[in-house]
Amino acid sequence: MSATVQLTNSTFIPALIKMLEEGHTVTIPLKGNSMRPFLQNGRDKAELVLANGQFEVGDVVLAEITAGYFVLHRIIAIDNDDITLLGDGNLKNEYCRKSDVKAKTVKFFRKGSDKPEYLTGKKWKMYSSLWMKLYPIRRYLLFIFKFIGY
Repeated sequence: MSATVQLTNSTFIPALIKMLEEGHTVTIPLKGNSMRPFLQNGRDKAELVLANGQFEVGDVVLAEITAGYFVLHRIIAIDNDDITLLGDGNLKNEYCRKSDVKAKTVKFFRKGSDKPEYLTGKKWKMYSSLWMKLYPIRRYLLFIFKFIGY
């Protein structure tokens, strides 16, 4: 028999970061709808590694955007020490500093599959590139996806 334990982010995230700093990779279930349509709440998982300042535009990172508030969103711009983030299912940017980026996603497990989708893979890069280019019409696409239940 297995049990599921749910922790608050204020308890979970510091423990996750400590594990990453100890050299572990960590796979977490995704919660929330900010990365829709590609990633779904409660269905998909992300494997994270310590960021160590090694990230670039297009990467999906775990970042602290205000004290104690973390998001797993895509980097859309880097300007010196300033990072601009945007969840794929969001319409507003979020901001942090390079030092606030704690972890980097290396792969996702989507649609209940045990087969990983690497962020360096052609499929994920194609999705990401296309979705970023569709930003001007994202509002309408998200409405359609929500309407059809995707």
